[in-house]
Amino acid sequence: MSDYKESLETSIIVASTRGDSEIKTGSVNVPIYLSSTFHQESFDDFGPYDYSRSGNPTRDALEKTIAELEGGTRGLAFASGIAAISSAFMLLSSGDHIVITEDVYGGTFRFVTEVLPRFGIEHSFADFTNVEAIASAMQSNTKLIYIETPSNPCLGITDITAVVELAKSNACLTFLDNTFMTPLYQRPLDLGIDIVLHSATKFLSGHSDIIAGLAVTKDEELGKRLAFIQNSFGAILGAQDSFSLIQGIKTLNVRFEKSAQSAQKIANYLNGHDLVENVFFPGLSTHPGYETHNKQSSSAGAVLSFCLPNKSTAKAFVENVKIPVFAVSLGGVESILSHPAQMSHAAMPKSERDKRGITDGLLRFSVGLENVNDLIADFEQALEIASKQYEKVGIHI
Repeated sequence: MSDYKESLETSIIVASTRGDSEIKTGSVNVPIYLSSTFHQESFDDFGPYDYSRSGNPTRDALEKTIAELEGGTRGLAFASGIAAISSAFMLLSSGDHIVITEDVYGGTFRFVTEVLPRFGIEHSFADFTNVEAIASAMQSNTKLIYIETPSNPCLGITDITAVVELAKSNACLTFLDNTFMTPLYQRPLDLGIDIVLHSATKFLSGHSDIIAGLAVTKDEELGKRLAFIQNSFGAILGAQDSFSLIQGIKTLNVRFEKSAQSAQKIANYLNGHDLVENVFFPGLSTHPGYETHNKQSSSAGAVLSFCLPNKSTAKAFVENVKIPVFAVSLGGVESILSHPAQMSHAAMPKSERDKRGITDGLLRFSVGLENVNDLIADFEQALEIASKQYEKVGIHI
């Protein structure tokens, strides 16, 4: 008997049709079941679907797909990434405590600092690039360690295996936001993480056309508990968007590979430019998390951040690049440039941003599928203008 195991690149293409198991039609695309309710053949014995908040065949195929790709047993699709994250937090109870990475997406920061305290759930932020700092933040009531790696927006790297060991020794859960890496390049469940979360709006969808969130568990019982929360809150992904996300996932490999290759070239270019004060990208050997990231991930990804001297210099750069869109979000086929202080992390007070290195000169860049030489040439001319702007105010590089 052959011991051949299907590659993840193949599973990305075929998993969704395996997930569409209720009706065998031979269709290469999962049908869109635009129905809110389902007829029951029996008075006493209901079928697998009754009401689309509780389950829909299109969403079910998507959920089975992401579970397979992440190596989990249960996948769940939500109306947005923050819906998936906040629903997972609802597994906690009053009196519980969270240790969370200080370099975290602004929406997660807002939920943890402004919503959860109203329900008696406490938190402590820690430097997740330092396992000892995480351990020091643990309390007797800590029930969850929440990870982003690479983190948003400064691309900090957390040693997943070390944190899992810490969590298990303290009998608490681990959640990991895998948006930046996707299951293609990082498999947190295989490293012992309890719940993997995604803003599927980003690389998994890849076309900036839907809002979606995903969660995956390895443990079946934990998956049932999260499914109960999903059904209770009702923040589910609709059938049309579930279909679109399935289609996006099918092209993840070719899209992400090309974007990641371009990101490496752009990071190298920026790292050698006089105006750029710092480049945050785990593909650079100078990155403090370089070795840890290579140990647990198979690519540096396609997102990088870089620091210009101040807000006016960043403004001059943004207003003179021609190719990238200047917008929130990331992970699309188009390159997306953003200013975290005013966009993804606007919910975080300036004092907290400053502690985390999210300066007014910090820009985040999600590399798309444009020709990389065109992108570098565009950056070159915009940086030249920004340099003149910088010199104009009397500060010379």
